[in-house]
Amino acid sequence: MNGPSKEDQLFQNLKDAGCDGRTVETFFKLRKEGRQKEVLRLLSLHRASLLDQLHVSQQRLDCLDYLIYTMKRERT
Repeated sequence: MNGPSKEDQLFQNLKDAGCDGRTVETFFKLRKEGRQKEVLRLLSLHRASLLDQLHVSQQRLDCLDYLIYTMKRERT
C-alpha cells in the first residue's frame, strides 16, 4: 500500500503552512514549468507574510501583558 503521492504531500504542506488557493496554484504551476527560482521566491514571500503576522501578534500580546501588569500593580 502506497502512501500519499509527492504532489499530495506538497499540497498538504502548503495548506498546513497557511497558503491560500492562489498561492498553491501558483506554486504548482511554477514547479511544473521548472521555475525553481520563482517557486523559492513565492515561498519566501509567504514566509515573510507569516513572520509579519507573528510580529503583529507579539505586539498585541505585549500590550495585553502590560495592561495586565498595570492592573495587578494598581490592585496592590
